[in-house]
Amino acid sequence: MRVTHSHAHSHTLRGPSPFGPLAAKIVVGLLIAIGVAVLAGAAWLWPSQQKVDIPLPFQNAAGGAVTTEAGHVLSSSAAACGDQSVGGVLTTEPKPTQSDDAHCVQSLIAIDSGPNEGANTLLEFGGGAGQPQLAVGENIRITRVVDPTGTTTYSFYDYERKWPLIAMAVAFAVVVVAVARWRGFRALVGIIVAFAVLVVFMLPALRDGGAAIPVALVASAAILYAVIYLAHGVSLRTSAALLGTLTALLLAAGLSWAAIELAHLTGLSEEENNAVATYLGNVSITGLLLAGFIIGSLGVLNDVTVTQASTVFELAEVGDGSSRRGIFLGAMRVGRDHIASTVYTLVLAYAGSALPLLLLFSVANRSLGDVLTSETVAIEIARSAVGGIALALSVPLTTAIAAVLAKPGGTTDVPAAPTGRRRIPT
Repeated sequence: MRVTHSHAHSHTLRGPSPFGPLAAKIVVGLLIAIGVAVLAGAAWLWPSQQKVDIPLPFQNAAGGAVTTEAGHVLSSSAAACGDQSVGGVLTTEPKPTQSDDAHCVQSLIAIDSGPNEGANTLLEFGGGAGQPQLAVGENIRITRVVDPTGTTTYSFYDYERKWPLIAMAVAFAVVVVAVARWRGFRALVGIIVAFAVLVVFMLPALRDGGAAIPVALVASAAILYAVIYLAHGVSLRTSAALLGTLTALLLAAGLSWAAIELAHLTGLSEEENNAVATYLGNVSITGLLLAGFIIGSLGVLNDVTVTQASTVFELAEVGDGSSRRGIFLGAMRVGRDHIASTVYTLVLAYAGSALPLLLLFSVANRSLGDVLTSETVAIEIARSAVGGIALALSVPLTTAIAAVLAKPGGTTDVPAAPTGRRRIPT
């Protein structure tokens, strides 16, 4: 009699993953809880949409919003100052003034939009430093003001930048989508969502006098949920990056508050903050400064945490038998290089934004200590320090979270399959 035995083996090609399932449930549960808290915070802090008076520098003569129209330069020439037709609506070309005292520059402007479209106006500039140098054919924006008697006057507002900016934005979008494909497109959608959160929620909430830290944290968390999941998809990898970023963001908020308090930063050294303090009395300038610190740390934190989470999961997928500790240490080596390259990028970016001020200080014969401790420079130093510390701490945080979630070697079990038949004679 012959007995035929079917012999099969079940092989586990890669090591076990004892923490993965439980850790995944904990991380997902935390992110859901934080998401619910963010929605509740947004509902609690939602701006009242109350009407706010237009600040004086942005008012027209009647107290309303400044109206701008399109125009282009027809001619530009030297002329005597004080022409009576400057700013008026012209239907005929103005007569040139005869004078040897031609210290001003007059530009004839064609009005291309608004109720006086098709007419011209005359603009006059002193020709000194900071005055626009208008060339024939240039497109500009002009303000239109109607006084109580019904007289309309125009004045120079700014250069027309709509089409150059649209061209740059389109080029940016095309390059990102061409290189990153669908993921690049989703990243662009995330940028739109981020700006919508800032414009619809954060700025109105701060304008209403909302507490800076809760408003900034809620807005930042909402942006992170949208940007990370939109750009990188919903997975344990992106969830690890999101949780690491949210944790680092909380640290950045605490560090920002401590930096502002310890260095006695008021924010009043910046012209825009002074305007806010003058015309929006219910807005806290230090709170605005604090919110700027928190929002400013988002981009660099997101970059580092996503990279670290991806590194951990890629190392785990290689399947070379590494333990979680080995994967963590390998990813940290990458993270240290990332910290080293990103920290000086962060510092140089802030130094670049303060370059005009540093140039003025360099010729003011002030000591280096005075320059570095002046509030305007101290704000940039504090921003760099807060961003750098949060960046450095986000690397081990995210790496540890991802290492717990990732399965070393992928942990895939191969189903049992027959490998042959063996006949045993009896």
